[in-house]
Amino acid sequence: MPLSVIRPLRFVGRLLASAAAVVGLVALFLALIVATDGAGSGFLAWSVTLGAGLAAALWRGRRRPWRGRLVPFLPVLAAAALTLSVCVPTVPTTRRYPPGLASVATEHWSLSTGSRVAVYHYPPAGKSPRQRIPLVYLNGGPVRGISVLDHRFLRRLAGQGYDVYAYEQAGGGRSDLLPMDQYSITRSVQDLGAFVDKLGRGPADVLGFSAGAVVLTRALADPATAARFHRAVIAEPGPMDGPTARISGPKGRPSARGLAPAMTGPRSTHVPRYAVAFGLMRLGLLSPDNGLVGQAEGDNAFTAADLGSDTASGYCARDAHRIPVEDTADNFSFSAAASLRIQQTVKDSPSLAPRLRNSRTPAMLMIAECSSQVRQWETAVLANDPAVQRTQYLPGVGHHMWNGLDDNDRRAAAVITAFLRDEPAPLPDYPTRADIPVFLREHR
Repeated sequence: MPLSVIRPLRFVGRLLASAAAVVGLVALFLALIVATDGAGSGFLAWSVTLGAGLAAALWRGRRRPWRGRLVPFLPVLAAAALTLSVCVPTVPTTRRYPPGLASVATEHWSLSTGSRVAVYHYPPAGKSPRQRIPLVYLNGGPVRGISVLDHRFLRRLAGQGYDVYAYEQAGGGRSDLLPMDQYSITRSVQDLGAFVDKLGRGPADVLGFSAGAVVLTRALADPATAARFHRAVIAEPGPMDGPTARISGPKGRPSARGLAPAMTGPRSTHVPRYAVAFGLMRLGLLSPDNGLVGQAEGDNAFTAADLGSDTASGYCARDAHRIPVEDTADNFSFSAAASLRIQQTVKDSPSLAPRLRNSRTPAMLMIAECSSQVRQWETAVLANDPAVQRTQYLPGVGHHMWNGLDDNDRRAAAVITAFLRDEPAPLPDYPTRADIPVFLREHR
């Protein structure tokens, strides 16, 4: 073979060998990140990887001329630079809380559980009769700040005479963080009971949405906590226990997921450090309390754009190109690690059904037409809670039922207020328990 052909082939071969060496070292680094659970911000894995790479480079270059001995070190240096970017924080590592909202004051309450939570109060307003019983709102997430869109809905409820209180669950929004091992669905239920006690107004009405509806459902199954409630509205609940979480049946009618334009704005997952950390946590390869990215740093890094298509899944397919902005960059807050930990405690919990069947608190279930929730997550509540007095199936809305589009907020508020006042429902009571089999078959 001519020398003019051999030389380029050798060069290409060396390039491929160098690229393979870089890939191999990066793979080793990631494996060590998993094996060490990210210890020392990843520097332990980085040091071992670098040491292994240098040793291999020395071995490969041992019989080469002195200049040739430098060549095996090039992929080691490249891999070291790539992996080092996973070890160096790009946001503050101490918690930076969102600034206060102009529309409502932020208070901080210390609960008997040890949690210190951010509280928002919307006193009764408007010309509607004042309601004596306070209304407590539990937002979704879990461990997410209350969005500006939700704050607008709470003002609407206050405008109809309700004394509305909302708090961001421990670790979310402006609430103080907990040690990672203290996050659990049980702690969330305890905090809810402690919050109503702190109000000091007797039994309260509670509206729980999404993950907040899970907390409320589990609270209804605990007689001591449920005694603090007057009425309960369970809106679009997630799975209430481990057996329910393992159900993967039909969902609602098509959502905007995959149809809506991609969310704009900065993403932490475009930064190698947070792409690796959040990705491995989501895959279950890093623990929520890992040593790579601490809870506070992760909260500071995570952005609304990181939610990707999750936001679109809360809206009907027909709304894909008019999804409202749910939050501002300043107000947005989400703790991915704490959220995963709480969700895992739900998945690990035994069946709630035997205890829920003893519930006596009057309750209402709200279901969206284009729900992104598994239908049996929702119907499990209806099937097992004998105190669910009515179910309201809202047509034309997705998982985020009060969303500022058309008259969706008015319709959701009408359903909620009618139940809390024990007035006739604005929609048919559907599905009933007897309707569940047909509902699961037809409404998807």
